[in-house]
Amino acid sequence: MQIEHSIGIRELSARERIFKVLDRDSFQEILPPSDRVFSPHLKALGLPIAFDDGIVIGEGFIKGKKIFIAAQEPGFMGGAVGEVHGAKLTGILKRAAEKKPSAVVLIFDTGGVRLHEANAGLIAISEIQRAMFSARKAGVPLIVLSAGSNGIYGGIGIISRCCDYVIITEEGRLSVSGPEVIESQKGVEEFDARDRALVWRTMGGKHRFLINEAQCFVQDEVEKIRDAVSNYFDKPIPLDFKNLKEEHAELKERIDKYGDSRDAIEIWGKMGIDNPQDVPSLDFDAFVKVANKVLQHE
Repeated sequence: MQIEHSIGIRELSARERIFKVLDRDSFQEILPPSDRVFSPHLKALGLPIAFDDGIVIGEGFIKGKKIFIAAQEPGFMGGAVGEVHGAKLTGILKRAAEKKPSAVVLIFDTGGVRLHEANAGLIAISEIQRAMFSARKAGVPLIVLSAGSNGIYGGIGIISRCCDYVIITEEGRLSVSGPEVIESQKGVEEFDARDRALVWRTMGGKHRFLINEAQCFVQDEVEKIRDAVSNYFDKPIPLDFKNLKEEHAELKERIDKYGDSRDAIEIWGKMGIDNPQDVPSLDFDAFVKVANKVLQHE
């Protein structure tokens, strides 16, 4: 596991994020807004559309290395996935399996599938997942970045953990179900979605890194993000039975150790972190020291 030190991308649009992360003037967009490829379902329902359907895909370079890239637009339906949105992501992954770039960088920022086209969106998730495995089988590392205001939830939360690496900032979040979904299904006693501190210590970057749901914890600074992403170029994790068994063993060990915990603070204490209740308030450098100590011990 790796921790990266080091101007931010959290408040930027999808294209702005891509332009910042890639080498200058290297981005070549596939299916740009001028192609007018958008969701037929939203139009039929009289809802607003986006000519890129809320996702930007293409290719470019980072530190001179050829990569493919996709970024969800947080300002359009919260980055939610529909049929065309999903098809564009599937297409760039299939292209990666064929062309074999140094990596595919996926800047996810979404609440999940659009309820307006739920069936089409759910089918899209399965197609994306299949395309991901094809790219990984071809030896192309898939790198997810969680640094957005929406977090990564729903089907995209699932497929993110099907990738080789997850890079996350303190402000990033990663989970299958969002706070409101958990509360609506299990009640506020189980999970209070209005408790922002609870949300972040459960789903936020610090906790996801400490339990190895994210492999790199990075500051939300462009150069630090570029360094973190480029570190994983041309380093695919083999998609084979041996690695699958190892990951399942790691998950079983995690359940055995922490399965009865009711809060991330309890987990941090069991990890051996002194004063675990202080972890959420630690600044980046202080957290790095704590994380290094506990992860090296494990």
